[in-house]
Amino acid sequence: MDFVKEFTVTKEEGSQVKIEGEIPFVELQKHRTAAIKHYGKDLVIDGFRKGHVPEAEIIKRVGEMGILTEMAERAIAAAYPEACKHHEVDAIGYPQISITKIAEENPLGFTATVAVIPEITLPDYKKIAADTNKDKASAEVTDEEVETQTKDILRQKTAYERMQAHAAKGAEPTEENSEETDDAEVSEDVTEEKEDAEPETHTHEDGTVHEGPAHSEEPELKAVTDDELPELTDEYVKTLGEPGQFESVEDFKGKIKEHLAIEKEKEVHTAHRAKITDMIIDASEMELPQILIDTEIDQMFAQMNEDLTRANLKMDDYLEHIKKTQEDLKTEWTPAAEKRAQLQLILNEIAKKEETKPDQAQLDAQVDQLLEQYKDADEARVRVYVASVMTNEAVMTFLENQ
Repeated sequence: MDFVKEFTVTKEEGSQVKIEGEIPFVELQKHRTAAIKHYGKDLVIDGFRKGHVPEAEIIKRVGEMGILTEMAERAIAAAYPEACKHHEVDAIGYPQISITKIAEENPLGFTATVAVIPEITLPDYKKIAADTNKDKASAEVTDEEVETQTKDILRQKTAYERMQAHAAKGAEPTEENSEETDDAEVSEDVTEEKEDAEPETHTHEDGTVHEGPAHSEEPELKAVTDDELPELTDEYVKTLGEPGQFESVEDFKGKIKEHLAIEKEKEVHTAHRAKITDMIIDASEMELPQILIDTEIDQMFAQMNEDLTRANLKMDDYLEHIKKTQEDLKTEWTPAAEKRAQLQLILNEIAKKEETKPDQAQLDAQVDQLLEQYKDADEARVRVYVASVMTNEAVMTFLENQ
């Protein structure tokens, strides 16, 4: 398709480009037979079997302009990817096509406007990472943190026991509640309604939905103070956790420290990575295409739908419950979606500059593992996904090692 070399490519606002040109009429003629078959496959005319209507009858019903328009759309669909390839257009998503000139025996004029991978001006990401790595928070667990966690566990156990005692006291039979009254029947009805009620949920910034109220409602009981905590002895710790889980106070605190170390390492690791990437994002320059933001928001809604399905809830019911619309959520999520899109573009650009690629053997192994788990998955899509995840991880490790 040598004619695509004559197309012009113009940069537009919003990280978009406009491809403009003409396609020779001879290229449209190559698609005439396919265009006629397209209209004829579902055409129903008395006296003819479906899908076997003669060409002349199809043209008569559809009209020459209808056939010509279908030919034009097919010719553009064939020429567009060749144009992107020749003019090195890194297109994202589908183009908006406009036909500017169409007539028998004449070249077809058209424009195609499409979002493209934006030009990214990266800062000195190695220096940013190196400077940030110098101030990485410590993941060491202090004795004070162990003591705080210990008190929290004892406080929770004491509060639970107090609540149980309170509930048991309230359930003791009295002259008033032992008699069968209409009020008791009303209480039973209310209880049934509560049991049938849908679980309360709340939404996080990334679109995930968790069951349970955003703020738990505890009985109005007096808070447990430090003075009320039981003495921590070898015998007492044996009553905590699963039977035989703790043998002594030393063993109990040692395992608390191990658990805190794992959790703190995760928190520090996640927070440190976020600090590095936030600083690189802030210092980078790019014009983010709207389609990338929309894609991230769509993924957030997909995650939300998945969470709601697991909670046996419907989207419309949930939105009514939180008194918000999908547009409200979209507005709330847009800043996070922008950051996610920016981060992915930046990681891709760094990977390109540093020639970072996933290990082929590890890539194949992970792809095989996912295909075994999801047998109906498309292998090409799975491979792209795994490669992206592995490349992102390799880039982040690279930055953390600066």
